[in-house]
This record gives sequence, structure tokens and C-alpha cells, in this order.
Amino acid sequence: MIEIRNVFKTFTTKEEDIHAVNGVTLNIEDGEIYGIIGYSGAGKSTLVRLINQLEVQSAGDVVIDGVSMSGLSKKELNRKRQSIGMIFQHFNLLWSRTVLENIELPLELAKVPKEERKKRAEELIELVGLQGRENAYPSELSGGQKQRVGIARALANNPRILLSDEATSALDPDTTEQILNLLKDINARMGITIVMITHQMEVVQKICTKMAVMSDGVIVEEGTVKDLFEHPRHEVTKRFVQNVEGDEVEDLVETLKEKFPDGILLRLSFSGPHANEPIIADCIREVSFPVSIVSADISQTRSGPMGVTYLHLSKGSDTEYNRFITCLTDRDAKVEVL
Repeated sequence: MIEIRNVFKTFTTKEEDIHAVNGVTLNIEDGEIYGIIGYSGAGKSTLVRLINQLEVQSAGDVVIDGVSMSGLSKKELNRKRQSIGMIFQHFNLLWSRTVLENIELPLELAKVPKEERKKRAEELIELVGLQGRENAYPSELSGGQKQRVGIARALANNPRILLSDEATSALDPDTTEQILNLLKDINARMGITIVMITHQMEVVQKICTKMAVMSDGVIVEEGTVKDLFEHPRHEVTKRFVQNVEGDEVEDLVETLKEKFPDGILLRLSFSGPHANEPIIADCIREVSFPVSIVSADISQTRSGPMGVTYLHLSKGSDTEYNRFITCLTDRDAKVEVL
């Protein structure tokens, strides 16, 4: 388990003190894929660098598997870091080394014998799908291939924890999906704990089971991806959810209200197996007034599909509308009257 206990990190400059991380407490369970999301400057990258002590906290403690990282000697810390891999936004590959040689680098630093590290690198090349590119240089690779090298290198020492700092933000959507699928596969095969640092809500949706939202150095909200997506409380979380839905929700609602001034508008959210069930169609059969689907979106997440649908109900009475809403909620749909 990764335990972040009331951690602070302050950077002192001539002009001011910058409180990058301000009293953060988090617990990340073994084998989880945990997302930490926030906009630029939120403190999330500083926080992840505290986990492997590339940055040292100003106060508080980071405890991994019951061991305080701040209590380790330099030699012990270096040994502990071998169990924590890290992948970066801009790959950080050595351009003068081939794919195989880049993957071997951590093993060289750990003084692993040449034949053993070559064998391990070849295993990882197969794992990340780079067969046939062993002798290519980074300049000959696509962005997705470079990141696969970065992932393989991070796995070289058989780490128990993998830290991903904006690893997909420099990639196009198709390549991002491939990399996320690879990380999910690695998590499933190896049981490795993955901490995803990102500003992309769709990344958290796709791969994570739990998440924390950072703003101005603090955790403003945390919980399961499903709960935070369906019931965001903090304004920062709401902004991330709105971005996933596409249009700004407030603008969409105003547009729908102008277009459908009569009757009522409903916003439905549903998840898991219910997202694929004919909930709306079942409930329409129980009423006699018109029901129109005026906007809809379904996103795929680690917990299954999550859907948001807007309905317009017209030419019915309040009693009939309430019966329709009850029908939806009885089937586990979350209903908001707009």
C-alpha cells in the first residue's frame, strides 16, 4: 500500500514560497490503478515525485508497504526505487541508444549481468509489442512506440509500483487508447499498482477504478471514478466531467430549455450493466405522453459503460411525469429535473 500522510511540499524562491502540495493524505491499495487528476499547476506531478522521493516533502510522510521513505538511507532509498518504475510525458529516452539498449539501462545501473539484462529486455519488448524494433533508435519511432519503450524500461526491474506522469498527453487519441489498453493488460497480468497523473478525464475514466482531484496543491475530492463522474461535488470535478460530456453542460441545458419551452427536461445518468439495458424504452411503454431523447452520450470506463441522456417530456400531467421518473429511478437511473 502507498500511504501519503499529510504531505506538504514548498518551493522557496526570492519572490515567494510556492506551496505545490499542501496537506495531502491519500491511501492507494495494492494492485489498483489510481488516477490523480488536475489542471496545470495543481501540484499533481510534484505529488507523484514525492512517492519515489525524486522530490522530498517539506513535512508529512510517504509510507510504502509500511516503510517510511524519509527514514531510508541513500543506499536503502536507491534499492527501494528499483521497485518503483516511472514513465514520462516526453519519454526521456536516450537518443544514442537503440530500443533494446534503452530498456537495458536500469538493469545496467543495477549491475545486472549482460546476458541476463538482454534476456529481460527481449521479454519486455515482446510484452509491449515492439518485436522487430529492437535495434531502432528513438528518432525512428512513432510517439506511441517511444512510449512503449518508456513503459518497458520502467518495468525492467520488476517494480511493484508504476508511476505514470502525463504519459499519454503527447499522444493522439488512437495511440492513447492503445497505451491505456497496454497498461490495463500489464496491471492484470502482473498485479502492479499504477498511479496515473493526468489532466485528461477520459484517461481516468478508461483505466482507473479510483481517483483524486487536485487543485492548488490540495485534494478537493476523491472516490471511485463511477461516483465522482455521476455525482461531482467540487467545481473542478464538475468541469472535468463536463469536458468528457462534450458540450459545456450549462450551455447545453440552456439550449435545450430554449428549444423545448413546454413540458419538462430530464438529465439521466446510469452506469454498469444498466447502461446497456432498454431502460427508457421500458418506461415509455408505461406512459401515454411523448418522450423525446434530445441528447445522449455513453462513455466506456473501467467500471463499465456510463451514460448521460437528456429527455424532453411533454403533453402530460405532473402525476404522469412523476410516474415516469419513478419508473426510471426504480431501474437505478439517476434522474435530475432541469
